[in-house]
Amino acid sequence: MALLTERISLERHTGAEHQGLREDGTRHVLPDLAYKRLFVVNVAFFGNPEGYESWVLIDAGVPGTLVNLKEAASRRFGGRAPSAIVLTHAHPDHVGCLAGLSELWQVPIYAHPLEHAFLRGEATYPSPDPSAGGGLLSRASLARDWRPLEDNGLLQALPEDGSVPFMPGWRWLHTPGHSAGHISLWRESDRTLYSGDAILTTSQRSAYAVTTGDLELSGPPRALTENWSQAVQSVAKLAALQPELILSSHGRAVRGEAMRQGLARLVATFRGD
Repeated sequence: MALLTERISLERHTGAEHQGLREDGTRHVLPDLAYKRLFVVNVAFFGNPEGYESWVLIDAGVPGTLVNLKEAASRRFGGRAPSAIVLTHAHPDHVGCLAGLSELWQVPIYAHPLEHAFLRGEATYPSPDPSAGGGLLSRASLARDWRPLEDNGLLQALPEDGSVPFMPGWRWLHTPGHSAGHISLWRESDRTLYSGDAILTTSQRSAYAVTTGDLELSGPPRALTENWSQAVQSVAKLAALQPELILSSHGRAVRGEAMRQGLARLVATFRGD
């Protein structure tokens, strides 16, 4: 199996954070969207912290970061529990704190049905392929302890009509490849894309590159991507949206014309078989 993955470097001016790191430990992207980096993975918070409306957690971090995640959420939203948790997929670095958060908040958890068996511990993902590159980082994330969800009725399928519960104006898009049930989130009104792992905005080539977080567009991590052909199609699908802003699960938020030009170059050079 061969794959040519082009990595498109971005200039610093494409970064989309405002006001830097906030007191609650999050980085502000839009009035109703912020994220927090937990180890090397982002979780996102949708909802205006200045108001009293509901909010939603997107993804649930790596194992061992539950205290940090809860503290950031509590400080940002005044101790209010979210209305729901929405998952891009069920890899352990995205659901590491999910069982603990579910016990704490007792709120609905939405994911694509193809991810449910993994979330309940009834199935396991294929082993990482270290020959594909990036295998050590991928294995480290998979090897961390995590607990599957209990069968308490909170896990639900995302609506078939593409809407996202408690996130008005947003749609979920099926973007398979990295995993069969991977999704991304899209808001047409301001062309904001939460890409999950379908498109990354930082290099995954080494531990140092991941830590420094240099701006770079690429497809999903090769060692953990199940279907290259689908991954290529998902990158093209998201690039065709012509987003104004992208927040991914790994890396900083990026925006603007230079970012879109980078996406076009990525689509032109990202190939798989």
